[in-house]
Amino acid sequence: MYYIRDISVKYGDRILLNEVSFMITPRDRIGLIGRNGAGKSTLLKIIAGEKSPDSGTLEFPSRTTIGYLRQEFELNESLKVIDEAMSCHDEALSLQQQLDELNAEISSRQDYDSQSYHDLLDKLAQVSGQLEHFNISTLEVETVRVLKGLGFTDADFQRQVSELSGGWKMRIELAKLLLRSPDVLMLDEPTNHLDMESIIWLEQYLSNYPGTVIVISHDIQFLENVCNRIIEVEYGSITDYRMSYLKYIEEKEKQNVIQQASYENQQKELEQKEKTINRFMAKASKTKMAQSMQKQLEKVERIEAPTKTGKTMSIRFAEVPRSGREVVKIIDVGKSFDNKSVFAHLNLTIERGDRVAFVGQNGQGKTTLAKIIAGLLPVSEGSVEESNNVHLSYYAQNQSELLDLKSTVLDIMEEKAPEELRSRVRTILGSFLFSGDDVDKKVSVLSGGERARLAMASLIMKPCNFLLLDEPTNHLDIYSKEILKDALKSYKGTLVVVSHDREFLAGLTDKVVEFKDGSIKEYLGDIEYFLSRKKMDNMREVDLQKSETMIATNESIKKV
Repeated sequence: MYYIRDISVKYGDRILLNEVSFMITPRDRIGLIGRNGAGKSTLLKIIAGEKSPDSGTLEFPSRTTIGYLRQEFELNESLKVIDEAMSCHDEALSLQQQLDELNAEISSRQDYDSQSYHDLLDKLAQVSGQLEHFNISTLEVETVRVLKGLGFTDADFQRQVSELSGGWKMRIELAKLLLRSPDVLMLDEPTNHLDMESIIWLEQYLSNYPGTVIVISHDIQFLENVCNRIIEVEYGSITDYRMSYLKYIEEKEKQNVIQQASYENQQKELEQKEKTINRFMAKASKTKMAQSMQKQLEKVERIEAPTKTGKTMSIRFAEVPRSGREVVKIIDVGKSFDNKSVFAHLNLTIERGDRVAFVGQNGQGKTTLAKIIAGLLPVSEGSVEESNNVHLSYYAQNQSELLDLKSTVLDIMEEKAPEELRSRVRTILGSFLFSGDDVDKKVSVLSGGERARLAMASLIMKPCNFLLLDEPTNHLDIYSKEILKDALKSYKGTLVVVSHDREFLAGLTDKVVEFKDGSIKEYLGDIEYFLSRKKMDNMREVDLQKSETMIATNESIKKV
């Protein structure tokens, strides 16, 4: 058993965690949920020993190993992928090297009766005993298995770490953590940079994991598939639900309904008693009775109304005069990287007022086309025509990672703000939940959710009539996703969204563009219409569908 007792954390006058206590049992699969900034990541850092609470204690058995997937980490950029992943086995490999050297030295010795020879034998026995804790013969096989599960191919193993994007580096860090197999495994938003196949592999891996798992995630399906317990962090305290995520939603709704009814009933009773007391107070003969009733009333334990939603983001996209009718026209466009074609002969027209969703498997070219439209990538063939008076704002998939870590929140905003909005920078930051001293925080100390909010805040500083958003919900909590969606629904300009999130896309767009096998196909309707046409139940099926090229290849192999 692991005990977290009375953990408190304060930042100035703000209480982040207030005497939080709970017990963790082996094989628990805990989903840690709550709004961005509620204290989830802080709680993980305390459990990992990376941060000290202002008060409270942790009680873990001796020799408990804890693994923590941070949102910031460092890898050896000069190593190959396989070697960096294997570095998590350094202790075992070092012991094996010592064992090999001891065996070599013993085999060359003939002074069997000397003390030094016996010392060598003792050392050999000691190292052999330590090595028994590791299955040295399977280390590389297991490393390859985990890397492949997370999306790496045989060819990737020989690539240098420095060649990889931040998302792929995160996969190496995750692989190293899984391979260490700590007693308590803690993952902070592990799915943000994974494709659907890797997410499903990770779900299955965690379901069979021999230790305890604690995960922060805003992916509802991931939480449902992995977790058997939900701990909600809210207003400095926690509520513990020993059930799956969807059952937690049902239970919380039930509790809120019951609590609201009890609160309203009690309020009516209190109101009636107050009226009676006031009436009796007006009569001298009943003053003592009224005073007695007043004392009894003061002792009544008040039922609190269900907790109302706290401060939330307030997003409003500034707009400029409308653009021409055909905002962007993609004409016979193709794109290749190092002779590898991503897509070819794409033709697509996005008209003023269109609301378009780009969907499809990772690697099919959604982000590539978004970057081409944004002017960040040249085409390999074809052309892109832009209408007059187009004012584009582009939110990159890794937008929050592009922020300068050394700058403050206020620095970032003032740098992005046009002259006419400089006086409103603090107001806009306040609407994104950065108030008071928050604006002086360095980007380096912000959580993933806070960085996402800052990136979104800096985006709206630029008035636009064309919004191009690539996975805008990464790092946003479930509540913030809804707020962003509501803001986008009221946005009057042209909208293109790249996303895998069905709940976010539902009712948001009126056209779907599917990327598959190097080409695109348009569907006039929202994501629900698209899925019904594809005879699919969810976006996971879209991400996992086999490409026609892959099917043809597999069929030809079968025939051979």
